[in-house]
Amino acid sequence: MEQAGPRSRQATAESAPDAAATRPASAYRVPAQPGVADVDRERGIAADGTATAVRGDTGPVIDAARGEHTHSETPIPLPRTQGRPVVQRSSVRGQILDALRAALAGGELTPGEVYSAPALGERFGVSATPVREAMQQLAIEGAVEVVPNRGFRVVRRGARELAELAEVRALLQVPVIMRLARTVPADRWGDLRPLADETARAASSGCRATYGEADRAFHRGVLGLAGNEQLMQIADDLHRRTQLPLGGGQVGSGGRVELMADAAEHIALVDALVAEDLEAACCLVEKHFGTVG
Repeated sequence: MEQAGPRSRQATAESAPDAAATRPASAYRVPAQPGVADVDRERGIAADGTATAVRGDTGPVIDAARGEHTHSETPIPLPRTQGRPVVQRSSVRGQILDALRAALAGGELTPGEVYSAPALGERFGVSATPVREAMQQLAIEGAVEVVPNRGFRVVRRGARELAELAEVRALLQVPVIMRLARTVPADRWGDLRPLADETARAASSGCRATYGEADRAFHRGVLGLAGNEQLMQIADDLHRRTQLPLGGGQVGSGGRVELMADAAEHIALVDALVAEDLEAACCLVEKHFGTVG
C-alpha cells in the first residue's frame, strides 16, 4: 500500500476539527507541526527522539549531539504552568523557550538540578527536538549548562558573578541614558510613564518573574530611544543573565520592599527627565545601577 506523503498528511491535519474550545486551559499541549518528522530525519533525529548519524554537506559522517539520554533515567520534577496554556506563539521552539524562561524566572526549574530534553518534552507534549533547541539557546544566554549524556543543569548565580553583571550593565547603560537625557525631548520621556507605572504594579505583586518582565520592558523603552538595535540585544542579554534563574517565584516582605524601591526609582527618573532636571536624573541613574543587578 502506498504510504501517504507529507502533502496528504498536512491536508488531513488541516481538515481535522478544532477541539481547543472544548478543552480546559490546563489541557493545552503544543500542537504537532506538519513535516516535523521529515525535518527531524533530515537533522538526524529518529522518531523516538534519539540521535542518528548525519552527514554534513562537505564533511564526514558525524554523530548528532543529544546532550542527554533517557535509559534508566530517574524521574525529575517538572515545571508546572498553574493551569495556563503553554501555547502562546506560532513557533513551537519559541513557545517552549518562553515556557522555560517563565519556569526559570518563577523558580520552577531549580538551580543545580539537571533536566533532560525528552522528559521536558513529555511534559510539554512535544518531541525532544524543540526542547533541546530551546535549552541550547538558554545555554548561550548562560541560564543553563550542558551536561553530557544527561541533559541541562540550571546554573547557580554566585554573588561575584551577579556583581560583575551589574557593573557591566552600569557601564553600558548609564552613559547612554545620560546622553539621551540631554537630547531627547521631554514629551518622549513622558511616553515611558506607563512602563514605569507597570513596574510599580508588578513589584507590589511580589512575583519575581512578573517584575523581571516589567523591569525589562521599562529598560527596553528607555534604551529604545537610542535607536540602536545592537545595544538593545546586548542589554537584553545582560538583563536575562541577572534575572535567570532566580530560584524562587514569590519574594518575602523584604524582597517586595526592594522591588518596590527599584520601581519607585523608575518613576522618579521619568519625572526628572520630563522636568528636564539633568542633575536629578544623573543621581537617580547612578543610584539605580549602583544598587540593583
